[in-house]
Amino acid sequence: MSDSKGIERAYESARQRYAELGVDTDKAIERLGKIAISLHCWQGDDVGGFESSVSTLSGGGLVATGAYPGRARSACELRADMEKAMSLIPGKHRLNLHAMYAETGGKVDRNELTAEHFAAWIDWAKAKGLGMDFNGTFFSHPKAESGFTLASADEGERRFWVEHGIACRKISEQIGRQLGSACVTNVWIPDGYKDIPVDRKGPRQRLRKSLDEIFAEKIDRRWLLDSVESKLFGIGSESYVVGSHEFYLGYAVQNNILLCLDTGHFHPTEEICDKISSVMAFLDEILLHVSRGVRWDSDHVVILSDELRGLAEEIVRGDYLERVHIGLDFFDASINRVAAWVIGSRCMLKALLIALLEPTDKLREFEHSGDFTSRLAILEELKTLPFGAVWDYDCSKMEVPAGDAWLKEIKDYEARVTSKRN
Repeated sequence: MSDSKGIERAYESARQRYAELGVDTDKAIERLGKIAISLHCWQGDDVGGFESSVSTLSGGGLVATGAYPGRARSACELRADMEKAMSLIPGKHRLNLHAMYAETGGKVDRNELTAEHFAAWIDWAKAKGLGMDFNGTFFSHPKAESGFTLASADEGERRFWVEHGIACRKISEQIGRQLGSACVTNVWIPDGYKDIPVDRKGPRQRLRKSLDEIFAEKIDRRWLLDSVESKLFGIGSESYVVGSHEFYLGYAVQNNILLCLDTGHFHPTEEICDKISSVMAFLDEILLHVSRGVRWDSDHVVILSDELRGLAEEIVRGDYLERVHIGLDFFDASINRVAAWVIGSRCMLKALLIALLEPTDKLREFEHSGDFTSRLAILEELKTLPFGAVWDYDCSKMEVPAGDAWLKEIKDYEARVTSKRN
């Protein structure tokens, strides 16, 4: 680990430099420490779940690429891996769980799931002081093989998935009550067509009917926050996705629920940060699933890219920190899975720190007064300011490794634990 005195000296220099622009670095660190990122469990086992002894991802246009050894094979192993990752990420964060991670021994179908089947997860989160979020699993199931779930023309299949959605909300309510923190519960479905459809209207009418049935019971928002997630396309649904952005935006606004914006679910040239202020003009809260698409919705590990920085800047500049729920959503099987969590989470937090270290009020004054020269000049100067020294100080203060020192712990954990898995 880096020398603590060296970190403090570097931080003091950085603090003075930021102070020249009117930025209080101590305050920025304090605000960062209050932000909870929801870590997605499915990175640790390639979206396999534990519904059977042989868990594989299938259907819904989803694929985890790579064959890096050490995938979690059980809920106990997955919890241990997540615990290791969280020990290397500054701050107190959340667990994001999919319904397919129920511990039922393969004896309970998804429409019959209850909070009892997630008791071990809830107990673990409670012991660690974590909040939890939840997702219905509308893929990798025999009743999803047609490519349709909540929008299915088969009433039996549609009813099954409605019952699953209802069950997920009841589970989430119990999670929220037991942990004392609202459980953000997301609905994403893979429904769509590979080629050009004739009937675009029918599936969307059925989806709306299904959602109305799922959300019919009013549940206290102290324990449950409902969310719906759109997508542009998927493998097997290139030409038509029932749950489009426009569909879910309208539904979320009309029904006062959260809209989930997944950063990998839009056209590669779309700027997701520009959507935030638009949808927040009509919604109280939104959910972000932060991913990284490379040429398509490929769920690469989040890096400190311009896109990620822009997303964080928009959240901070718009004063949306209390209204935006941030979750990660990638699954990379080509690298160490625990390291992927750490890299993605730390990059998300770095982006937020950079945004918090911006003299936003001063920049806004330049803009409102028409001084676009000063606005551009300061924005460019900020890019070379020593935010890394502030980040290292924050890590040291939170008692997690600064710099790349965390990588040694991952390598040690791999040698002792994950490398021994078949």
